[in-house]
Amino acid sequence: MRISTVLAFVAVLTGSIAVAVPAYSADLSCHFPPISDSAASLQHAQSVAVLYSENTLNTQQYLESYHAVAVNGAKNPEMDSRIAKAFVDSSDPQRAINGLMASLQKQFTSVTVYDNLDAAVQAHPDVVVMLDTYSRLVSKRNNQVEARFVAKFYDANLQYIGQAEGSRAEKMPSVWVHGKAAPQIAAQINQQTVLQENALKQFDVSLKALLTSGNADHVASN
Repeated sequence: MRISTVLAFVAVLTGSIAVAVPAYSADLSCHFPPISDSAASLQHAQSVAVLYSENTLNTQQYLESYHAVAVNGAKNPEMDSRIAKAFVDSSDPQRAINGLMASLQKQFTSVTVYDNLDAAVQAHPDVVVMLDTYSRLVSKRNNQVEARFVAKFYDANLQYIGQAEGSRAEKMPSVWVHGKAAPQIAAQINQQTVLQENALKQFDVSLKALLTSGNADHVASN
């Protein structure tokens, strides 16, 4: 496959998704009433109700659109399979959510996702979590790749307990510069996947540390 064809496809692919990059809001508690810090600590035996922030919902929609374009582009018989696979894999819309939920499920007895705060509160969980995610992938107009994951924890009275987080950001070289071979382009695109996985690992470590510190505080107070 001619490299000019590869670059043309990459330009079309990344250009077609550039307008879908979600806006990021830093306010994760906009759906909660004014609160104070909770005296409660996180424990492994607790039940957890998970809510998705507006950032998460927007990011999921963005990744699904990006992924759909990548999957459709991979059907092009002229497309190098390594590049196609890299785009499809790196835009997996379930990677972040599955990874974050897996981290929560390792640390708590019960983890359930709810559509809204009322439903979550009515389930009487021990802990309510606002799960916030934001992702930005490479496009013709963007070479700043980001993955941000934050889980804010609240007690049954919606008082703030603490948060776990993981984030990575990297400025990628342009993938459509002439002179690059297909394997090199694919390797660059695969860095998006590596970046997301590293942010998830950081989140997992942060969550474990949050429970460890909470357990230590709980023991010290008894």
